[in-house]
Formats: sequence, C-alpha cells, structure tokens
Amino acid sequence: MDITIHETFLPHTDRDASLAFYRDTLGFEVRKEVEYGDMHWITIGPPGQPGTSIVLQPPTADPDYSEDERRAITDMMAKGTFAAVNLATRDLDGTFEKVQAGGADVVQEPTRQPWGIRDCAFRDPAGNLVRIQQL
Repeated sequence: MDITIHETFLPHTDRDASLAFYRDTLGFEVRKEVEYGDMHWITIGPPGQPGTSIVLQPPTADPDYSEDERRAITDMMAKGTFAAVNLATRDLDGTFEKVQAGGADVVQEPTRQPWGIRDCAFRDPAGNLVRIQQL
C-alpha cells in the first residue's frame, strides 16, 4: 500500500491572524483561499512539500452541526483543547525564537521529553496546539 498524508484540517477563527501565524511566522506558503460568504478556507503548507497541506477551516461551517455542537466546538477552541498539529524542524531553538518573537502564545519552551524527543509548543490564533519537535 502506498499512502501519504495529503491534508489535515484545523479550525481557524480569524483569517488575518491565521495568515500572520502560519505564513509570516512559520513560513508556510498559501496554496489556496476559498471564500464563501463570511467564511474562509485557507490551504497552507511547507515550501518544497506540495503534497502535504493544512486546511484552515471555519470551525462551525458544517451544516450538519447542531447549535449545541457548534457551541461545544467554540468552547473547546477557547480552551485550546479542540485540535492540534505536530510539526518538525532541524533548528528547534531558532524556530522557537522566531515563533515567540511573532507573538504566539507559548505553551512550552524547548524541552527534552521523557520519550526522547526535544520539542516546544504554542497555541495558534484559534487556540490550536502546535507542537514543534527537533528532527
């Protein structure tokens, strides 16, 4: 079997703040923007890796969500418990400094984890947990 990760989805609540974090701070390229009414879907990804993307989507755009589900999603996002993504870099300390200087909410400074990796963590503008580990 030949399976790769093509796209994953993260919620976002503010187009401009999301672009500032993922494009300007992390250096991802914007691959596509789709607007429907007041909602925005933004496809981003690391340069040089066209087959791997993150789609930043409106968290409650699915018409099948009930009002209770929409409220639960919004509440979980506010707490930072709804979604997460793990990224990797060869320069963890330099990346940490750049992301911190960009104003991201620091959850954990670079640390060696008991399971062997060294990583750090931030929250993106929508509250999603972004962990970055050293390659």
